[in-house]
Amino acid sequence: MNENLFASFIAPTILGLPAAVLIILFPPLLIPTSKYLINNRLITTQQWLIKLTSKQMMTMHNTKGRTWSLMLVSLIIFIATTNLLGLLPHSFTPTTQLSMNLAMAIPLWAGAVIMGFRSKIKNALAHFLPQGTPTPLIPMLVIIETISLLIQPMALAVRLTANITAGHLLMHLIGSATLAMSTINLPSTLIIFTILILLTILEIAVALIQAYVFTLMVSLYLHDNT
Repeated sequence: MNENLFASFIAPTILGLPAAVLIILFPPLLIPTSKYLINNRLITTQQWLIKLTSKQMMTMHNTKGRTWSLMLVSLIIFIATTNLLGLLPHSFTPTTQLSMNLAMAIPLWAGAVIMGFRSKIKNALAHFLPQGTPTPLIPMLVIIETISLLIQPMALAVRLTANITAGHLLMHLIGSATLAMSTINLPSTLIIFTILILLTILEIAVALIQAYVFTLMVSLYLHDNT
């Protein structure tokens, strides 16, 4: 039976209507909240992880950059929960869509760059021309630095898309191989199934790491412009 490897990356529909928006809004509903003065262990662990992550990203920022802390923490939680939900069977991972990742990367990158040009325009322009550059190389370096600046949001989005998509494809291939070998050779099936379990654990780590890397890169862009 021929299977389309990319069928799981197609945006789902309900009665012909796109359901991607509902899926994107679903992960925040899974984050537990508490109305009591004394939190339970789950809420306490969640708050500890949020504080640890926020401290890790905000240590290098000044007072102006730390105003972005709430948005960056919300971003990493959203990407992490979306990536993890995408590992469930018969699910859809919005972060495998380049369009969605660009929709997150471009506004954040543009906001950081515009803030840099507004607050310290001299330092922002200085990045386009390193000190001591020979005069004949000035036009070429300005063009290269401009291209490297404009390609930053694309690099953010492509990195996240490629890592999540590659992991899902590999899990799909190994899972199909496990089903195919189950009727042929049982010992080989057990070996492949063990590899699939280890790959699943690795993909859980990748889902969390890619959320952290995406947010950390945005934080670094913000640090360079504040």
